[in-house]
Amino acid sequence: MTLQEPIRVLVVEDDPVAADAHVMYIGRVPGFVAVGKAQTGAQARRALERTPVDLLLLDLHLPDVHGLQLARSLRAAGYHADVIAVTSARDLAVVREGVSLGVVQYVLKPFTFATLRDRLVRYAEFRGAAGEASGQDEVDRALATLRAPTPAALPKGLSAPTLERVTVALRDCADGLTATGVAEAVGISRITARRYLEHLVDAGRAVRSPQYGAVGRPELQYRWVKGQQSSEGRGASGS
Repeated sequence: MTLQEPIRVLVVEDDPVAADAHVMYIGRVPGFVAVGKAQTGAQARRALERTPVDLLLLDLHLPDVHGLQLARSLRAAGYHADVIAVTSARDLAVVREGVSLGVVQYVLKPFTFATLRDRLVRYAEFRGAAGEASGQDEVDRALATLRAPTPAALPKGLSAPTLERVTVALRDCADGLTATGVAEAVGISRITARRYLEHLVDAGRAVRSPQYGAVGRPELQYRWVKGQQSSEGRGASGS
């Protein structure tokens, strides 16, 4: 199997401290590399002229131009990099406008490394989809990869922030984790970890199998299922 080239990210952020943090975050996500920083729209244009870029981590409020205006002008100039918009604004009209300009994700400030990592991993899965779709379900699954878990769909007693942390922990371990391992990684009880893991299994985002030790009962091992979703999960998502 050949190694894929890393996804090249340009950070466009006028706050130097935030820009450095974003570059550090990107460097900690396998498969991504930050190729530069820009504090203004003009600097972003010059950076794109020098360096091939796959993805912009774009602050919408820049000193010289609104982020969406920059994205529009870049599209017109023939640049086709996707955009993850970073903003403190919550105007849904802006969100709708961004869809037509290559904005594939929005990250609201302030955000944690776990939040950005989740968005980057989802983007990588979406970008990595190849070949011809066998039908509508496969197209729907590819598009759903970009979407974060919906808090409204969670069973009673589960929270979206904890689900995100459990999801990230499971994704980061290719060999899988037990409920005990997730509990230690996330800082929750084993029983709570198992509830979240079982929810991911029910949603088709994880699978479980018994792990046999030297003595005692086997413990369940959970593994993230990349780019797949169960038929039950597809049905629930349509409601």
